[in-house]
Order: sequence, then C-alpha cells, then structure tokens
Amino acid sequence: ATPLQMVTAFGSIASGGTIMRPYIVDRVEYADGHSEETRPTPIRPVFSNRTAALLSGMLVNVVDKGHGKAARIHGYYVAGKTGTAQIPGRGGYTAETNHSFVGFAPVDDPKFVMLVILDKPTTSIYASETAAPVFFDIAKDLLIYYGIPPNE
Repeated sequence: ATPLQMVTAFGSIASGGTIMRPYIVDRVEYADGHSEETRPTPIRPVFSNRTAALLSGMLVNVVDKGHGKAARIHGYYVAGKTGTAQIPGRGGYTAETNHSFVGFAPVDDPKFVMLVILDKPTTSIYASETAAPVFFDIAKDLLIYYGIPPNE
C-alpha cells in the first residue's frame, strides 16, 4: 500500500465508514486576492458506522495497551497502529527495517489522520520506539493548535 492509500484507509475509519477524497492543502490564496478552500469530500461508504466504531476501539486499544503506547496523549483517545517491516535484499530479508505509525485523533471527532514513516531507523528495530513517538510529538501539537479540549 502507498502512504496515500494508508492515510485514506485510516481516514475511512475516522470518518465513520466513508472513504473521503484526500487533500493536503487547506486553502489556496492567489495573487489577485481571492482564495479557494478545500473541503472534505465523501467518495462513497465502504463499511458501516458500527464497523468503524469497532475498528476505532481496537486502534485505541493499540495505543492505550499495546505497542502504540508511545503515541498516547494524556487526556485524549488516540487511534493508531505501528508497523515494522523488514527490508528485502538479495537472497532474503536484510537486518534493516522500515517503521511506520498511522493514526488519528481525537477518536470521537477526528481532526487529522497522520502517517509517520521512517526509512531504516538506527535507534531501534521497532516502530513502537521510533515512529510512534514522532506521531505523539506532532499530534500533541496539532491538538493544541486546533484548540481541542481533552475528552478522556
């Protein structure tokens, strides 16, 4: 899966089961003074609200009690999943790995979906110790930036 596909898949969980058209730019301001805002655009439902709620609960459990603990932000329900992948080489897999953490917050009214990817990190062999803390640092600042009060 590509990074955009991962973010889109997690976005469909965050949106309650509807796949949304992904976008990065919130607003474009032109030299002539006018601007165009990007709005979330639904593409189609892909699963039920109940399924999205169950998946969200599982992903919160990963952050609260599983390998995603380093992404836990006190006072907020954060959904996420770590990923550690061995890198293939000649004749098999190498000792090197790629790490990822994908998630969204706050779970009850998501404001963002984020994917952190680290290529061949050297500080640890597990994404729970590399990518999850990066997600935490950025997500914590985003929650402050958006002025989202704690909900846990």
